[in-house]
Amino acid sequence: MFIVLLHYIQPLPAIDPHMQQHRDFLDRHYRAGHFVVSGPQMPRIGGVILARNLDRLQLDAVLAEDPFYRERLARYEIIEFNPSKFADGAEHLFAPAN
Repeated sequence: MFIVLLHYIQPLPAIDPHMQQHRDFLDRHYRAGHFVVSGPQMPRIGGVILARNLDRLQLDAVLAEDPFYRERLARYEIIEFNPSKFADGAEHLFAPAN
């Protein structure tokens, strides 16, 4: 499992015109079972994606599809981890997609 931290490297007026394409990218990968949760950082300096069911090379290929990457609007920090402890009832959120 991976935590992907997006850090904007352009000002928000350059980010906003690409937001719908970025959301479409996210939707494709939610449907594919790759993304568990995502959202903006607060304050709005970037975003966070929790990804699963991919190895690192696959994740890199997926992120290369992101309009924020293609347009050089964000850089990515990737943290791989193995979830081993869960809040009651949360295990299903982190199980591999079927």
